[in-house]
Amino acid sequence: VQCLWCYTNNTCIDYPVRSILPPSSLCSLSNARWGVCWINFEALIIAIAVVAGLMLLSIAVCCCYCCYCRRRSRSRPDEDEERLARKREERRLQSLQRKHERKMKHDEIRKKYGLLQDSDNPYSRFENE
Repeated sequence: VQCLWCYTNNTCIDYPVRSILPPSSLCSLSNARWGVCWINFEALIIAIAVVAGLMLLSIAVCCCYCCYCRRRSRSRPDEDEERLARKREERRLQSLQRKHERKMKHDEIRKKYGLLQDSDNPYSRFENE
């Protein structure tokens, strides 16, 4: 792990610990190998960058998706509440309509038997006084 193999001069150099990447004065990145001789520094940097980019992208997508789901779940109760209020209003209107129809029917029956006070009927109910 501490060895930096350079293909240009086929030497193993102690890895410069103070710098993350070996300086080009020691060996160019395309010719430098780290640890085992088959790990190329350029490929290693590209692979790490791709993996880090994919992780950041997946985290960003997850955060956006979660925010979208949370916003959508908050808006659903509003839609449900609105739908329930609409149904409640429809039921109330139907109830009022049925009540009006019953009242009209009862008034017709009262008128027929002369029980309606405001009737145009000349006959009225006979009261024993």
